[in-house]
Amino acid sequence: MNLYGLKNCDTCRKAKKALDGAHVRYAFHDVREEPPTKMQIGRWAKAAGWEKLLNKSSTTWRGLSDAEKDGVTEKKALALMAEHPTLIKRPVIENGPTQVFVGWSKEVQDKVLN
Repeated sequence: MNLYGLKNCDTCRKAKKALDGAHVRYAFHDVREEPPTKMQIGRWAKAAGWEKLLNKSSTTWRGLSDAEKDGVTEKKALALMAEHPTLIKRPVIENGPTQVFVGWSKEVQDKVLN
C-alpha cells in the first residue's frame, strides 16, 4: 500500500497513525519531495474521479490566478495537479493498481482498515 500526502498535513498524520495502529504495511510518499507523475495522477483520477482528487479548498488553489481556475476541465485539472502537487486532495491511498482512495473520511477508513 502507498500513502501519498504531505508530512506536515494533519489529515495525513491521522491516516498514518491509524495505519500504524492497525499494523498495515505502507510506504509514505511526500508529494512535495516526490511529485507524482502525470500518469499516476491520471490513474488516480480515473479510479476516484478528478473532481474528488482536485483540492479546491487548498491554499495552493486560492493562490492560482482566476484564468487558471476558470473553466476547469479534467485535462486542465490533471495538468494543474501535475504542476502543483499540493492541489491533490490528501491523502491518496493506493492499494494495488486499481484501488485508490482520496481523503481520510470514515468511509475510506472503513475500507482501508477492514
